[in-house]
Amino acid sequence: MRRFTATVMVLVAMAPGGVALAQQLDGGAEPPSAMITAAPQVIAAPVGDDAGAVTGEQYVVRLRNLEQRINELKEEIFRSKARLSLLAESVLQNAVGGSRAQIVHQNEMGGSYRLATVVYSLDGAPIFNREDETGALADRREFQIYNGQIGAGDHSLGVNLTYIGAGLPYMRGYRFSVRSTQSFSIPEGKAIQIRVVGFEKGGPLESPESRPAVRYVQRVISLREAAEGAESTPAPTGGAGTR
Repeated sequence: MRRFTATVMVLVAMAPGGVALAQQLDGGAEPPSAMITAAPQVIAAPVGDDAGAVTGEQYVVRLRNLEQRINELKEEIFRSKARLSLLAESVLQNAVGGSRAQIVHQNEMGGSYRLATVVYSLDGAPIFNREDETGALADRREFQIYNGQIGAGDHSLGVNLTYIGAGLPYMRGYRFSVRSTQSFSIPEGKAIQIRVVGFEKGGPLESPESRPAVRYVQRVISLREAAEGAESTPAPTGGAGTR
């Protein structure tokens, strides 16, 4: 027993403050409670394949969160589709309630002029551009230039035509240009038909470069007539222009 006490005294003496404690133990006194500390507890954590294991309860919680997120995404998609539907309906209502323009080119030039280039612009923006020197354009006596929505009010239509001399020997190889601008106005909720006619003006004494010209034939119709594709000949209006 004395040997055990001496061993304890040596171990205690090696620790900080151990001299005083060794003296007390040697004298048989009880060590003060303040100097007795509990040993730290070590909690073993799972290692290896079990470290990332998920319990059944955790799996249920994650699955429930995932289902909740999916339902939220479904609701967002449904609201987005509803907004798109309302937007499409609004656009269609504006289109039906707006105005419309139908523009047609009619070629009445004689065999001495072959239509090679057709360029149209509406309010300065190009809406039609065709170039063909093989005679395909000249063979078409009538073709559509524009058929679509347009804002109500005043507008400007620009026409640029190029012809190639044909037929008579003295006409061959020459090019003849026609440039013209026509203003027109369309009421809200109506459609306008504009027929642009290319023709030869003057008589036999007119110089070849002065003969090509255009005239405009306009008619305001209802949107229903425009949708049904009314093909009655537009009546001339006071604003018709000629070059």
